[in-house]
Amino acid sequence: MTLQDNILDNYSYDIPEELIAQKPVENRQNSKLFIIDRTARKFYHKNFYDIVDYFNSGDCLIINNTKVVPSRLFGKKISGGKVELLFLDPCQKDDNYKVLIKPFSGIGKKVYFDDGYECEILSKTAQGETIVKFNKPDILDFLQKNGIMPLPPYINRKEGLAQELSDFDRQRYQTVYAKSLGAIAAPTAGLHFTESIFSKLKKKGVNIATLTLHVGWGTFKPITAKNLTDHNMLPEQFEIDETNAEIINTAIINNKKVTGVGTTSVRALETTAETSYFEENGKTLIKAYSGKTSKFIYPSYKFKIVNTLITNLHLPKSTPLMMASAFSSRDLMLKAYSEAVKERYKFFSYGDSMLIL
Repeated sequence: MTLQDNILDNYSYDIPEELIAQKPVENRQNSKLFIIDRTARKFYHKNFYDIVDYFNSGDCLIINNTKVVPSRLFGKKISGGKVELLFLDPCQKDDNYKVLIKPFSGIGKKVYFDDGYECEILSKTAQGETIVKFNKPDILDFLQKNGIMPLPPYINRKEGLAQELSDFDRQRYQTVYAKSLGAIAAPTAGLHFTESIFSKLKKKGVNIATLTLHVGWGTFKPITAKNLTDHNMLPEQFEIDETNAEIINTAIINNKKVTGVGTTSVRALETTAETSYFEENGKTLIKAYSGKTSKFIYPSYKFKIVNTLITNLHLPKSTPLMMASAFSSRDLMLKAYSEAVKERYKFFSYGDSMLIL
């Protein structure tokens, strides 16, 4: 690591707008797969269905089974003007909800929705969140019925397009193994997997371990600090049970490939390696753990659990890009991104995939 690795501006790159994926490929497993060999410092170009070729019996693949809540909601002011809410913790039990709201209305103002639901704006936090209170219970059920999937702003879902493509996005902005409801963003590295790929991996003797990290605002909130050492991640809830910890430990003990699917899986694993762990023959092994993580991983970090990473092509100056840079090196990652632009890969949430060996 160099001092340059701590500077936010050094994680910038140019990307043509037409390479920002607006929809995924028709078949999940047909997306492109960019392979980075860290040791040889070489790049290879494949399709995602080829990923099976890079795993052997006894290897471990770790997936995040969080399920995205359709937590984007449209309402109206009393004047009829449109208002958009993004729920930051849609599964909470409290009466007061944290949301991002645009445009912001004054304290005490109300926003009106379908089915007689309305909310009052109570306050605004220093972090830019708005606290609202609804007049009815069962907000999660209401979101499941009326909410829109919380796609990032670089995916065009303006005006009526969000409603028009709502059913499509509910299916495709969700992994095939999504189970535990609570995320406001998809763990996008997992979007490429299909049941066919899992079947082939299992036939090869690859073990699948599962954890849950509910992706929140912390993962994609823009970094404002010029120096990465000054950035604080917002906490996200995660859990890994004893059975899945043991699957991972077995692969570590046997010197097998331990692959995190997505930066969220890796954050959960590396947090567990510091909070609920034990050592055996010089190796760090993990125990079951449930809690929150505010872990921010960028170059100079020494990974304790994973030795292989599956990820997507991420936004400039984003925390996932910094983790990928920590896993490879900032220099190698930026060279890879330049190559990806040249090879016309599709970027970001609905885009193509990357395997870092």
